[in-house]
Amino acid sequence: MDESDWIIIPARHDSSRLPGKPLAEIAGRPMIHWVYERGVAAGSEHVVVATDDERIQEAAAEIGARAVLTSEGHASGTDRLAEVIDFLELPDETVVVNLQGDEPMMPPVLLAQVAKLLRAKPEAAMATLMVPIADREEFLSPDAVKVVANERAEAMYFSRAPIPFHRDGLPEAGEAGIFGFRHLGLYAYRAGFLRRFVATGSPEIERLEKLEQLRALSMGETIAIEIAEVTPPPGVDTEADLERVRRLMAEEMAD
Repeated sequence: MDESDWIIIPARHDSSRLPGKPLAEIAGRPMIHWVYERGVAAGSEHVVVATDDERIQEAAAEIGARAVLTSEGHASGTDRLAEVIDFLELPDETVVVNLQGDEPMMPPVLLAQVAKLLRAKPEAAMATLMVPIADREEFLSPDAVKVVANERAEAMYFSRAPIPFHRDGLPEAGEAGIFGFRHLGLYAYRAGFLRRFVATGSPEIERLEKLEQLRALSMGETIAIEIAEVTPPPGVDTEADLERVRRLMAEEMAD
């Protein structure tokens, strides 16, 4: 990725399903250490933690990471990012990658990919990635966010429903062995768009689907999208996820 691109890591302490998640121990270190180092490995000279808790700020400082304290009242990580870009006074054209604070195994290549995609699409306000869905249950699950893109590599719609809908019945396997595409919650934004985004109210479709990116489409903005170069390991949302990531990380370190 370009050295001028920024990576901002929103890290909220009081997660409803796993409180204190950024400080959860993985291989003897708090999760936020691993996430920060993934950001640095992507090639950016500007990696910042955006947190609402001094304990997370202190943990970041242990490895020399910069952490900005933000409001505790933000409804989403995107709101937290917007506060930080204003605090840092980033120019509107700055590319900002949102690396979630619960992604300690995010491949750095994907951070670089999503930033590069946005810079290659000057008409886009933001960029994101997707991976093919070959599993029938995953395609039908509301926990997997699906996306449909057009031939210009732009997202047309995101949904928790199985899209595209198979009118004649879902086959055993779709064309080329896949049913559709799953959206990865990894974004690159232009700083100016982030400022407009948080100043815009949530449309009904965003509130129904509980998907923030639908606000950008409702605003008439372009979201660039392409297939991820690799499929990332799972992030951490629950205690079970944390145990799985601990095992995966142990295996990775053993190799």
